[in-house]
Amino acid sequence: MNFEEEISLLIKSRYPLVLVDTIDEKYVADQLFGVAGDQRLTFYSWSLTEGLRIARNQNSFYKTGDPAAMLRIANDLVKDVHPAVFALCDFDRFLGDAAVSRLFKDLLNKIKDTPTTVVLLGAEIKLPADIAPLAARISGGYPDEKQILAEVNRVVGEFRQTSARLVVDMPPETLRRVVKTLKGLSLQQVRNAMNLCLLKDGAFDGRDLAEIERFKKEAFDRDGILEYFGSEPPGGIAGFDNLKRWIMERKSSFFSEGPLPPPKGLLLLGVQGCGKSLAAKVAAGELGIPLYRLDLTRLYSKYIGETEENLRKALSTVERLAPVCLWIDEIEKIFAASAGDVDGGVSKRVLGTMLTWMQERKDRSFIAATSNDINNLPPELLRKGRFDEIFFADLPEAPAREGILRIHLEKRGLAPAQFDVPALAAACAGFSGAEIEQAVIAALYSASGANEKICSRHVLEQLKLTRPLSVIKAEAVEFIRNWAKERNILPV
Repeated sequence: MNFEEEISLLIKSRYPLVLVDTIDEKYVADQLFGVAGDQRLTFYSWSLTEGLRIARNQNSFYKTGDPAAMLRIANDLVKDVHPAVFALCDFDRFLGDAAVSRLFKDLLNKIKDTPTTVVLLGAEIKLPADIAPLAARISGGYPDEKQILAEVNRVVGEFRQTSARLVVDMPPETLRRVVKTLKGLSLQQVRNAMNLCLLKDGAFDGRDLAEIERFKKEAFDRDGILEYFGSEPPGGIAGFDNLKRWIMERKSSFFSEGPLPPPKGLLLLGVQGCGKSLAAKVAAGELGIPLYRLDLTRLYSKYIGETEENLRKALSTVERLAPVCLWIDEIEKIFAASAGDVDGGVSKRVLGTMLTWMQERKDRSFIAATSNDINNLPPELLRKGRFDEIFFADLPEAPAREGILRIHLEKRGLAPAQFDVPALAAACAGFSGAEIEQAVIAALYSASGANEKICSRHVLEQLKLTRPLSVIKAEAVEFIRNWAKERNILPV
């Protein structure tokens, strides 16, 4: 459901109080005005500066800028007037006052089981414990893809009127990616991102996709515990043929409304440095959806209840952004203490919330989780239904090592044909992908320091100097490989 459908259902269900978390009050108020009109409800709006107004009337009720005065008027209105929707901005900030709190509870008690609903608008609304159970909470102010496309066309049209030199070269497929990338932003943020693109070079073309991705990453990095990442094309990773085939088989089901359910996600276990995080980015790229990483450093808080609230907000944002890929890197760190009470039960509650959401969610969100430490994964996370499939990323075989070498040589402007790639691949048996990459980087430094053109000899020297993790921590690496083999975990 979109926002209008969701708020309309809550009003019809006779919820006395609805909280709308939003950063775009005006947009939500306009939507509420339309919903109220469709249900033949009187629409009232209130803010501290403008007081209580009816519909679009510019005149407010006398001296209703004061919250207590407004509530007295509202209590009188609900006695005799047509059923209504009251949209109150930032009102939760005044509920610490005893008189305001009492008048507000009187109002809610009067409108229980009636068509009248009070809607509070604001960012991160918090209610007193005796009022919170009466409320439903939703997010609003975020346009769907159809509305985003209309806004993109409107901004481009307005810019074209003021600038005759505007160049538009936007293929339909790229435009669809632009719209998907803009999803999750408020309408004002969509306008800001588009204006930045158009003003930068007087053009609207495929290069603007990177600019929009950068804008969105900055917005989400400021916003909370979800961090926006760009996805990777399938050619950006060597090997992983089973994983790529698995995703391609399910790609059509992810977007269609057919009989097959959309895939929920996958769990990537394996040896450190073998490409699990990169595979999560490739999964998002294969599906053609944005990628967001759950930042575990911001999830946990020292304050009671705030960790659970952070997780709730993050999962709510994921639902708002869908279709989206949620990347949870080193997922075992979320649940490391869930078996004990060393953290006051926070990890147990986080585990319960996360597992319930993973099992019951209906949106088009795809989870790509990675883990290096299988011993700290709770068994209930591994059962079918949480993830569609579990893959194991092992140390790369010779063909995959050749592919890794070619990728990292090309990434640094070097021609793989000028290197003896098969010989180098044979020399790095037991190396992870990350260790091979670092050997190529070290070879570049070595050649530069000697004022020589880099060649196979420089890479080979660095490979001989490197002691891979499979040697340094041979027992740990062998344990996880045997664990996966004994349980028939599907290789990537």
